[in-house]
Amino acid sequence: MESRLSKIIDYYMSPSSPWTYLGHERLTAIARAAGATVNLKPADFNRIFAASGGLPLKQRPPQRQAYRMMELKRWRLQLNQPLTLEPAFFPFDANPAAQFIVAALPLGADTAMQLANAVMRGCWMEEKNMADGDALASAAATCGLDGAALLARSRTPEAAATLEQFNQEGIAAQVFGAPTYIYKGEMFWGQDRLDFLERALRD
Repeated sequence: MESRLSKIIDYYMSPSSPWTYLGHERLTAIARAAGATVNLKPADFNRIFAASGGLPLKQRPPQRQAYRMMELKRWRLQLNQPLTLEPAFFPFDANPAAQFIVAALPLGADTAMQLANAVMRGCWMEEKNMADGDALASAAATCGLDGAALLARSRTPEAAATLEQFNQEGIAAQVFGAPTYIYKGEMFWGQDRLDFLERALRD
């Protein structure tokens, strides 16, 4: 039987992605049930899109934007998960939030995952501006964390360098969208592929 250390899921995520938000808690549950560790890697998906030919939402053709909205409605209903379809502060600059989550990584994978969920919930449930330092610190407080300390760490060159490292790792791994899960070199793109990831963890 594989040990927990040998079951590692690389998780490339965007704090501003509704699809990342929709899959985050399910990923947490799947990993826990499988005895796997999630290697959380927030990334700048504008950088990843530029490297992979993707486009930010507002630059996509109208028909693609319309279908995205239809799918969000379907998945919100399918998962019975609260989600504001057009939150007041979206899109927002996700890099401050990504570096905020990066700052929590030394506190442990479970803590960083919990914080990432709180940050995404701030956008997609609570309609807060998650590029704002006060909103980020408030999200940390809901996790029992020192938001001011995390905010200070998130604004260091070290946090920026870690985010850039994750960008480069994602590009090298041929990541092109959020969320992306990689297990044993196999890529699973999108929260709608979590069933396949769960099966792979059992094999």
